[in-house]
Amino acid sequence: MSWKVFDEYVERYDKWFEENYITALNELNLIRSFDIEHPSLEVGVGTGFFSSRLNIDFGLDPSYNMLLKSFHRGVESIYGFGENLPFRESIFKTILIIVTLCFLSDPHKVLKEVYRVLVYGGRLLTCIVPRDSPWGKLYIWRKLDGHVFYRYARFYTVDEVIDLLNNMGFKVGIVRGILSYEPFEEPYIEEPSEEYIGKGFVCIESIK
Repeated sequence: MSWKVFDEYVERYDKWFEENYITALNELNLIRSFDIEHPSLEVGVGTGFFSSRLNIDFGLDPSYNMLLKSFHRGVESIYGFGENLPFRESIFKTILIIVTLCFLSDPHKVLKEVYRVLVYGGRLLTCIVPRDSPWGKLYIWRKLDGHVFYRYARFYTVDEVIDLLNNMGFKVGIVRGILSYEPFEEPYIEEPSEEYIGKGFVCIESIK
């Protein structure tokens, strides 16, 4: 199961944000461009890089070592799996799934659970590295090369995620992207854009 790899290589995972800070900051700014209402939850919180900076109320992850990092960053960290969320129905106004979708063995089951715990009119923000973007193509190459994390990933196009969300009962709204530069180009700060085609990081807002 992919989460065990993240549990084992937590320091390597967390170091990516330090080594790619401008890119991570761009991704953070894209997420910030959406309305985030409370109470809020990140499914697959990891080490808490995003949740700690977005003031997300709760972060859930199946990796204890990841949760220790997120806890020390000030995130209310909860052990659990997206396939069986430990919350009652209709409690959250915003749920975030940031890159985690590509590592899920059963995304339909997770999205069904997300739908259950969202209030009516609540938002799901699903952020991905599109398979057909330059960044997605690089990660697919690394997956095929046996990369410690990406070998477990299944990358999606934006249209595939939109279809998935629609089929699960969500109503897709705003779609925005960022990362116009390619992986080996010099990174620079940029603004989120609704012209998301070709961008390396895309967030899709959908409503219950």
